[in-house]
Amino acid sequence: MDLRGRAPWIGLAATLLLVAVSMALPAITGWNVHVKSFPPLHAAWDPRLGPGTAPALVIAAFAAWQAVALAMSLPWRRLLVGAWLTGVAWMLSLAYVDGKAGVGTILGTSYEYLRTARATTNLHRTLEIYISKIPYDASGHNWPVHIAGHPPGALTFFVVLDRLGLGSDFAAGMVVTLIAATTALAVLATVRTLGSEDLARKAAPFLVLGPAAIWQCVSADAMFAAVAAWGLAALATAATRRTPGTMLAWSAGAGLLLGYCVMLSYGLPLLVVLAATVLLIARSWRPLIPAALTAAAVVLAFAAFGFSWWHAYPVLHDRYWAGVARNRPASYWIWGDLAALACSAGPMVGAGLAQAGSRYRTVLEEPAARIVVLLSGAALTSVLLADASQMSKAEVERIWLPFVPWLLLGCALLPERWRRGGLVLQLIAALALQHLLATGW
Repeated sequence: MDLRGRAPWIGLAATLLLVAVSMALPAITGWNVHVKSFPPLHAAWDPRLGPGTAPALVIAAFAAWQAVALAMSLPWRRLLVGAWLTGVAWMLSLAYVDGKAGVGTILGTSYEYLRTARATTNLHRTLEIYISKIPYDASGHNWPVHIAGHPPGALTFFVVLDRLGLGSDFAAGMVVTLIAATTALAVLATVRTLGSEDLARKAAPFLVLGPAAIWQCVSADAMFAAVAAWGLAALATAATRRTPGTMLAWSAGAGLLLGYCVMLSYGLPLLVVLAATVLLIARSWRPLIPAALTAAAVVLAFAAFGFSWWHAYPVLHDRYWAGVARNRPASYWIWGDLAALACSAGPMVGAGLAQAGSRYRTVLEEPAARIVVLLSGAALTSVLLADASQMSKAEVERIWLPFVPWLLLGCALLPERWRRGGLVLQLIAALALQHLLATGW
């Protein structure tokens, strides 16, 4: 068996071993790594069944039987519609293991965005005082954890939802779910635009069905992932358009979305690695300047209304290290984060990345494989940079959701028998995690 044949086995085994060790080591040694009771996930042991169990099992059974075949045979538009509908159904069925509360309860907690969004009556004034309320010792009340830990783009999104009458816990959770289900569509469109519909189809089941759905339904980070994915899809479209006007329009759209990502999470400037990779694959740097200028305009618009990203980040850094980060040991989380990510992406992420890595020598001779190899490699690079920063110790099963679908693209390079068996493994992992653990998200 050559390297390409061994690579998936090596990647899968390494992923499973990493997750197993990350779970076993704290349990056996009593090492307190300062999350809930089931590291590396911020979760607690809570075996249960619920209203969503039966629908989730039905979806998983049908997907295991037909998803790979349907992804290759459906007309493209039907594939996208089917992917979105399946994604919504999969997310909601898993969330409904905890009943209706599984959709909205998390977003309504005291450390999330909705309570502050409902109380915000003057957004301009909120932006002006935003940085002053980040520190723990801020005069008056400081921001809740997630608001303090993010730029105000996230809070602004939920303020808008509230003004539209969608500010209840359940309504906001449904909006996040519906948006999150479009992430797979954006990634598929990007791969197709860059030149390989075949590999997009092969990747589709892994982008729609997997453990990440557990966190996509209840986390604002899932909305961030969708905005990022559509920004990269727009950039790919811009890079492949020959008409200057069309190229500029798509570049501006990409800049608006990717610029807003910078205002959603302090970690999402790392999308620059994926953005540069998209342009490299397309062999066109024409969208770079218009997209960058538009993205900068978004950031500067927030600054004009009172929030300067470059002033806020050092303040956030100090708050983060004054809080739980100082107690979470880097000696565990530098690799425990990768295990948590593997739980969210699913065990096949290792097999796919290993397969993509085994193809690195052929990227010049195989244009289609080149797309997947470079995009998955760019996502891995972004994750490793984020990990090295130590600004996200734990909870990355949701924080790194924007990188998960791009990491899973490597699964498109696997042989069909691997894709069929691998999808079953992904489905089992999702069902097991949701029914055995209360993730807190």
